Amino acid sequence: MAEKKLNTVRINAGEWRSRLLKFPDAQGLRPTPERVRQTVFNWLGQDLTGKKCLDLFAGTGVIGFEALSRNAQSVVLVEKTTAVYRAMLDNQSTLKADAAQVLNMDAMVFLDKNQQLFDVIFVDPPYHQGWLNKVLAQLPKHLNTQGVVYVEAEYALADDDTWQVFKQSKAGNVFYHLIKLRDDTN
Repeated sequence: MAEKKLNTVRINAGEWRSRLLKFPDAQGLRPTPERVRQTVFNWLGQDLTGKKCLDLFAGTGVIGFEALSRNAQSVVLVEKTTAVYRAMLDNQSTLKADAAQVLNMDAMVFLDKNQQLFDVIFVDPPYHQGWLNKVLAQLPKHLNTQGVVYVEAEYALADDDTWQVFKQSKAGNVFYHLIKLRDDTN
């Protein structure tokens, strides 16, 4: 039986610029498009030196590996789907991404058990399953004082009692945002 061909996605910039990450087909898996990642890292300032990052619902891991490629100190990548997790481990090995911690677990379980603080949290949950509100409610206790959260969603976010949207855009059917804790919630 022939081996099934894997999909690929390219890292935009940094140490691993133009390197391809391989990943299997999986239900709901939507790699963040290259031009969206370019915009997000422009928003974040390109160089993430010293930043501790969390990539929840990591999928291909491209946004987390891209953060490491741009000098992030560390990235925790959380992915529940076993086949996708295994592909991320292969990519971590290929890149020699020692500063990546790749975990095969549910995002909410991770948030309940983990006590780390992060400077940048990337959140791209499955659409139409009610994940976003549950996850956003848990993130304040995981975010450093000046930290930001990148969110992809099937709808536009608005400011609320906890979060302030300070950058947002849309590509196709994807709304993407940078949000931070409101000043009065720190």
